[in-house]
Amino acid sequence: MIAPLLVLAGVVGLVIGSFLNVVVWRVPRGESVVRPPSACPRCGHGIRPRDNVPVLGWLALRGRCRDCGEPIPVRYPLVEAGTGVAFVAATAWLLSRDDGLWLLPAVWYLVAVGIALALIDLDTHRLPDVLVLPSYVVALVLLAVASAGTGQWDALVRAGIGGAALWVFYFVLVLVYPSGMGFGDVKLAGVLGMYLAWVGWGALVVGGFAAFLCGGVYALGLLVLRRAGRKSGVPFGPWMLVGCAVGLVVGEALWSAYLDAALGA
Repeated sequence: MIAPLLVLAGVVGLVIGSFLNVVVWRVPRGESVVRPPSACPRCGHGIRPRDNVPVLGWLALRGRCRDCGEPIPVRYPLVEAGTGVAFVAATAWLLSRDDGLWLLPAVWYLVAVGIALALIDLDTHRLPDVLVLPSYVVALVLLAVASAGTGQWDALVRAGIGGAALWVFYFVLVLVYPSGMGFGDVKLAGVLGMYLAWVGWGALVVGGFAAFLCGGVYALGLLVLRRAGRKSGVPFGPWMLVGCAVGLVVGEALWSAYLDAALGA
């Protein structure tokens, strides 16, 4: 059962990745992600169905529009392939948990919206409300389904508390140091806090800390390489999502190890 599910995850991820390319391009511009159908920005010809197959379509076209020869950015197949890999990795992690199958829809959604938000934040330094705010409802519903399937209603209560706690923490940071991050980060924090706290308090603590650690290391690297100054803005949303992934996968284990070491000392 494991291998077929991983294959399914990869296929679903590739298809979702193709759609995410549309989302990342259109949402910041306030355009519909449904209409009109995808077309070449240079010649206006619609993308043929056979050319819209994730990764393979780009390879078959050799990275150029079939009609006018306009180069198609390599980012498109990379997003598709990356989303497929992320779906497989998330599914493999979930299969290692007793409650993994019930969490599958919630985590797949998090992976998809997380990739879209990370790319948009990198491009525009924004986390659009049109993606973040509905995620509260979707996350609550899907985590409730996981709680119903596993009987872990305490996890759902914990998710609500954790989401509110991380939201308040980021809100205070914005009040204290408004130039450090945007309110979009605050809104995203609430969603990520729900996921992290559903898994456990250790996941919430480690995931929250990991975001600042990873973001800080990245910013320091830019300073060392002189690719940014002290006043340069660095999108924090992607690092919040990286921290969330760390917290979900290893947060509970790291927190338990820390507590054992601290209490043992």
